[in-house]
Amino acid sequence: MEFHHVSILLQPCLDALNIKPDGIYVDATTGGAGHSLHIAQELGEGGRLICIDRDDEALENAKTRLASVWDRVTTVKSDFREIDRVLEGQGLSGADGILFDLGVSSPQLDHAERGFSYMKDAPLDMRMDRQQALSAWDVVNTWSREDIRHILFEYGEERYAPLIAAAIERERGKKPIETTLELVDIIRGAMPAKALREKQHPAKRSFQAIRIAVNDELGAVREAMEKAIDCLNPGGRLAVITFHSLEDRIVKAAFNQAAQGCTCPKDFPVCVCGKKPKVRLTPRKPILPSDEEIEENPRARSAKLRVCEKI
Repeated sequence: MEFHHVSILLQPCLDALNIKPDGIYVDATTGGAGHSLHIAQELGEGGRLICIDRDDEALENAKTRLASVWDRVTTVKSDFREIDRVLEGQGLSGADGILFDLGVSSPQLDHAERGFSYMKDAPLDMRMDRQQALSAWDVVNTWSREDIRHILFEYGEERYAPLIAAAIERERGKKPIETTLELVDIIRGAMPAKALREKQHPAKRSFQAIRIAVNDELGAVREAMEKAIDCLNPGGRLAVITFHSLEDRIVKAAFNQAAQGCTCPKDFPVCVCGKKPKVRLTPRKPILPSDEEIEENPRARSAKLRVCEKI
């Protein structure tokens, strides 16, 4: 796969990480390695960047993309939810900055054979790690109608989830659903005419939901946020780019919880819980892409960057 990648919120991410030339940094979602390259370029002697991804093709591409800074880069194939084990495996006790760029990378969307896109025909796949067993084919063809309805509603916020789940069950009863465009036709056929007149592609929410289920994306984000905060060195920064409300909700909640101090009732004369904040929010509100960036890269439109600093 040839990776062509445009890094979203690049300069705000670099500013947020407050990169020290001799610091330890982690790009937990290497993808096209755009953010990785610019982070590594700011490192000097003694600085180190750990690049994590579960996609073999992304890591292979990183070797080429990061060739000029390879002396300060280490790539690791892993799920980012294992960030604590990755650092431990590298003999590191913590990091001075960690970046998560959540969602599907542009190359995964743009290359039909990965099965992420509802615009191109391909086998139903959607695995970020192509060595894992569960694929979109399994979800669509073997999960119960109720389970499919649940993920379409919960992960895709698809209001026509019951109709689409019923249509999938009906069609797979005739023969297995094999390709992305077969699934698109089923989704389109299940939706009322007024839904098809909406600007958004009728299959967008369903494909998002199936992709999230296949890769356990929300479970991974929940686990990773708590671990990443604990992995930061004092003064270290965690920067997280999200692309939809489900991810952002998890990140916001994790940041707020870590930033909260005493939880004792207000009428207690002294604190008995002993809880102290782990981080401060820098800034408190998410950083959004500029109008110029959105015009140059429409995929940036829904991006939000949240940042916290370890106390």
